[in-house]
Amino acid sequence: MARPGETAAVIRVVLADDEKLIRSGWTTMLLPYDDLAVVGEAADGHEAVEAGAGADVVLMDVRMPRMDGLAATQELARRSPTTRVIVVTTFDSDQLVWGALRAGAAGYVLKRAPARELVEAVRLVHAREAVLFPDALRRIASPHHGTARPRVPVELTPRELDVLRHIALGRNNAEIAAALHVTRETVKTHVGNILDKLGARDRTQAAVLAYELGLIFAGTREWTSGAGGS
Repeated sequence: MARPGETAAVIRVVLADDEKLIRSGWTTMLLPYDDLAVVGEAADGHEAVEAGAGADVVLMDVRMPRMDGLAATQELARRSPTTRVIVVTTFDSDQLVWGALRAGAAGYVLKRAPARELVEAVRLVHAREAVLFPDALRRIASPHHGTARPRVPVELTPRELDVLRHIALGRNNAEIAAALHVTRETVKTHVGNILDKLGARDRTQAAVLAYELGLIFAGTREWTSGAGGS
């Protein structure tokens, strides 16, 4: 949100879906908002990479011809690290969605999401927040990590592990601060340190790593910190 007297930056969005009707629907949803601008469209993965490079946010269909959304997301992450991808799914292919998150997608929305959810997703991703539905993330995560607990990265402090687990539960900075009885600024600092140490592009990748490292499991809905300090 811009301060008085400031102009909000326009978020440049690329729409990637092999169905023109879907792309037109997204355009209609985004058009009324002055801070969002559709700057390109793509009908397959190759076009998505070309059109998306340099954009702020790409809405990426999972199933597309020539190159699927997973491969396109991975290539975009390599070619244009500042571009954030939101995977669009009907929830009928958990494995593909999980693969896209691992490939570097910043989050996902349902294909039939109403305009307000789509707009919120684009804004959150652009602000480097996660677009995760915790119940859905637990569902798609469950088949994709083993029962054995891998070695936890030793460079993460106990408090950073606390924060990472809360990120994996889909909580924002304010919610984490309340749960851990610290300030939002403290949480923000911890989040930055976590991303740096894990080499994660954003909170979504950090959440994926939390599942893969065995820090949180698919059936978990609550978690209580055992660490002290800030």
